[in-house]
Amino acid sequence: MKLQTQIPLKPQQHNQIDYHSKIILFGSCFVENIGEKLNYYKFQQLQNPFGILFHPLAIENLITYAINKKDYSKNDVFFHNEQWHCYEAHSRLSNSSKEDLIEELNNQISLTNSFLKEASHIIITLGTAWVYRNLETDNIVANCHKVSQKQFVKELLTVDDISESLKSIVALIKSVNSNTSVIFTVSPVRHIKDGFVENTRSKAHLVAAIHQVVEPRNQIYYFPSYEIMLDELRDYRFYKEDMLHPNTLAVNYIWEKFQNVWVSNQATETLQNIDAIQKRLLHKPFNPNSEEHQRFLEDLKQKQIHLQKDFPHIVF
Repeated sequence: MKLQTQIPLKPQQHNQIDYHSKIILFGSCFVENIGEKLNYYKFQQLQNPFGILFHPLAIENLITYAINKKDYSKNDVFFHNEQWHCYEAHSRLSNSSKEDLIEELNNQISLTNSFLKEASHIIITLGTAWVYRNLETDNIVANCHKVSQKQFVKELLTVDDISESLKSIVALIKSVNSNTSVIFTVSPVRHIKDGFVENTRSKAHLVAAIHQVVEPRNQIYYFPSYEIMLDELRDYRFYKEDMLHPNTLAVNYIWEKFQNVWVSNQATETLQNIDAIQKRLLHKPFNPNSEEHQRFLEDLKQKQIHLQKDFPHIVF
């Protein structure tokens, strides 16, 4: 008896992720879930340099600015609620010091520029097609930073709007790194604050637009994290208490699916060794000074050294 519908997935045949890969992730908070996994397993990765970006235009702007090496200045930031903010970045970067915020924005632009040129894989997760346009500047912002909603008008990006933005993103990336693989996915997080019907319209626009851009022969792919959540994990026990965000069990399940498709067999062996070390690092001894614990620590140290000989970037 089969009690679950499963999305058929096959291992990627070319350019799988291994421990020589460099991965950059842009997008909604689901990127952070996958990014945490990549970080835990010690892959080389850069995650959301401007913080969480929910819609494609914000990601397109960041990539454009990074490639063109935009130099942020005082004209790009504003003061609100005792913090300095930038409409193009998440509040994670906001700072009580204007100078520190500008410096951090420029540092992240430089880092993103370098990483884009070297990345073997770029993962982009889209969260919503709803955007906010600043009435004063007529610009669509990445984050409102709790500024009064009277200063914005809310808009739904059309499928064509999103598709054009994604085409621009791909063209920009390929202009500096023609060999990288671009993996699009839609976040399974539901934006109910927009409304139930509105959330469905938003996700539908994202999915439709992505599939106008996906082209595996040109290394542009789609990973169905949204569909896995809706079709395989069809129960509220896979959500956090807010009933909107996937919980740890769901994230682990989707990560396992992603790993099966995109992570090479050889890298999986290394990943398992790293997992064993990570778990042993959490071990709390009854007697830290005992000979047995000292042998345990020495064995753990040797395992780390052995891994680092093959992969010098791995640091525990």
